[in-house]
Amino acid sequence: MNRKIATCTVLAALFALFAAGAQAKVRLPRLIGDRMVLQRDAELKIWGWADAGEKVTVKFRDVYYDTQADASGRWHVMLPPQPAGGPYLMEVNEHVIRDILVGDVYLCSGQSNQETPIARLVELFPEIEVANNPNIRHFKVPTSNTPEALQEDIPGGAVWHLGTASEVMNWTALAYFLAQELNAYTRVPIGMLVSSLGGSAIESWVPQEELKPFPDLVLDKAALDSVRRLTSDQGAGRWADPDLDDDAWQTVQLPGTWQEAGIKARGVVWYRKTIGLDADMAGKFSRLYMGTLVDNDSVFVNGTFVGRTTYTYPPRKYNVPAGVLREGKNVIAVKLTAPAGNGEFVKDKPYKLVNSGGEVSLTGAWKCRVGVNLDAAKPYEARLKNLKRVGSGLYNGMIYPLRDYRVKAAVWYQGETNAGDPAPYETLLKGLVKGWREVLQMPDLPFLLVQLPNFMQKRGQPSESGWAGIREAQLQVALTVPHTALATTYDVGEWNDIHPLNKKTVAQRLLLGARRIVYGEKKLTSSGPLYKDMQVDGNRVILTFTETGRGLAVKGGGKLKHFAIAGADGKYVWADAVIRGNKVIVSSPEVTDPVAVRYAWADNPSDANLCNKEGLLASPFQAKLSE
Repeated sequence: MNRKIATCTVLAALFALFAAGAQAKVRLPRLIGDRMVLQRDAELKIWGWADAGEKVTVKFRDVYYDTQADASGRWHVMLPPQPAGGPYLMEVNEHVIRDILVGDVYLCSGQSNQETPIARLVELFPEIEVANNPNIRHFKVPTSNTPEALQEDIPGGAVWHLGTASEVMNWTALAYFLAQELNAYTRVPIGMLVSSLGGSAIESWVPQEELKPFPDLVLDKAALDSVRRLTSDQGAGRWADPDLDDDAWQTVQLPGTWQEAGIKARGVVWYRKTIGLDADMAGKFSRLYMGTLVDNDSVFVNGTFVGRTTYTYPPRKYNVPAGVLREGKNVIAVKLTAPAGNGEFVKDKPYKLVNSGGEVSLTGAWKCRVGVNLDAAKPYEARLKNLKRVGSGLYNGMIYPLRDYRVKAAVWYQGETNAGDPAPYETLLKGLVKGWREVLQMPDLPFLLVQLPNFMQKRGQPSESGWAGIREAQLQVALTVPHTALATTYDVGEWNDIHPLNKKTVAQRLLLGARRIVYGEKKLTSSGPLYKDMQVDGNRVILTFTETGRGLAVKGGGKLKHFAIAGADGKYVWADAVIRGNKVIVSSPEVTDPVAVRYAWADNPSDANLCNKEGLLASPFQAKLSE
C-alpha cells in the first residue's frame, strides 16, 4: 500500500475513534427500555439527557423525530397518538429499544398490599405457575425515598417483565391479576407501572404543596438550603491548589490545638505550609510524616492527594509519589475535620518530609482557614427538627420522575400504616390525587381506590376502629372527588394476616371501577351501595343509598348485620335493620332518640352483608343527624 494512503487511512480511523469518544452517549430514563408498554391514543413524550446542544434522533415506526439537548442537557420529542399494537422497535441515536407494545398503562402505588410479591399466591392460584401472556408487562420502580429534593430519574436496576411463566415471579400480585383482567376486557396490551413500598405512610406519597395543612410534614426548604451551604466545604477542590494565594489566611503555630490558635469552630479547617526544596529532594519518592491528627484528615502535596485517615489514633505516614515534589516552592495542604471542634496536631509527634535527598521539618508556622463551621448552621438546623418526619419522600423519588410517562389511570392501595390516626387521611388522599393529576398533567386522571380489607379479630360489641376510619375517608374521597372509584374488600381479608392473599377478587372489583370511570360504561353498576343520607323518624333511622343497582339485598340471605345506632350520648349499640325498597330502616329498643348510625364500623366487619342485587357489598360508613 502507498505510504501516503496508509497514513491517511490511519489518521482517518483515529479521527473517527476520537470523534466517537468525544460524543457523549444519550442517556434514557430507566422506564424507557426493552419490552415497555406505551400508552395508546395519547401524545407521548420520549425524553432523556445528553451533552448540551447534542443532536438526538428518535425513530419509531419508520418516522424520525429530531431534537437537541438544551443547556441543561435535557431533551425530548413528542410522538403523535399511537393505536394499540406492536411489537415495535425504537431507535434513539445509538440506543435500540426492542419489543415495544402500545396499549394501556396503569400506575399502581401504595404500601405492602400493593407490594405483595406474586410468589406468595401460587398455592392459592396455581395457574400463575403456567402464566403465558406476553401482552401484559410489569415494571417495579426501585425504592427512592428523598424528602429533601425532587429526583429527575428513578434508581437503576429495574426492567420490564412479561406475564409469562419464566418472568411472572418478578411481578407484584395485584398488578398481575388486574393486568390479566384489563387485557381480557380491552384486548389491548397492558403495562403495570408499580411504584409502591411496604409500610409506607400516605404522607410520603403526597407532594409538598398539598401538605401545607400539616406543617409538621412540610420541609423548610430555605433552611435546608442554608444548612447545605453552610456545611459544605468551601475549600473542596480549591484550597489544595499550590498556586492559591493564602496570604490573607490566619497564621498558626503547629503542632497545636484549635483552641490554642483561637479557632472557634466545629467542622473543617484547612492548613497550608509552603516549603522550599533544593534539587537533591525534588522529584523523588518521599515519606510524609504528619504525626497524629484529631479527628480525620486528607493530605495533599502540590495539589496531589497523598492520603487520608478517618479517625484519631493512627500515626499519619503518607507516600509522596516520585515527580510530585519540585525544586523551589512546594505546598502541603491538610484538610482537618473535627465535628466536635477539638481539632489538633498532637504535640511531640513527627512532622516532616523525608526522602533520600534530605529531610524538612514541618513544625512551626502554617496558614489556616475555616472550611466548614457547623455552628453557623445551628439556627437553621432548629428549623429542621421535623426532617425525619416530613412527607413527600416517596413522591419525590418514585412518582415525580415518572411525570413524563403517560398513563391511563392510577390504582391506590394503602392505609394500613395510617390506621392509628385516620382523621387526616381524607385530606391527605385528596391532596395525593390532586398532586398526582397536576404532575402527570392529567386533570381527570382516573383513580381506582382499594378500600382496606377486614383484619384482626372480631369484637362482640360496637367499638372504635382506626381501620374503619380509613375506610370512611376512602369512601368520602370516592364520593366527592370526580373520576374516582372505590373497590370494597372487607369480605376478602384475613383476620390473622395483614396481607390477605385473595388479590384476584380485588382485581375483579377494580376492573368494575375501571370499566365505568376509565372506559366509559356509565350505566354499569360498578360498586356496592354507597351511603347518601339519613332521616330520623321517632326511634327509627331511615337510610338512603346510591349505587343500588337493581335494588338492595342481603348477601347470602337472612338478616342484615353490623348496623349500630347511638343517641346523644354517643354510645353505639347493635341495631335491627331491614330493607324497605331502596331504603334501610335501622332501630334498637335501647335507643329511643337516635342521632347517629354506623355500618360495618370495625376492624373486621366480614359478616356485614348489605349489598345490591348485583352482589356488590355496601361500603362501610358512619353518619350523624347533623350531617
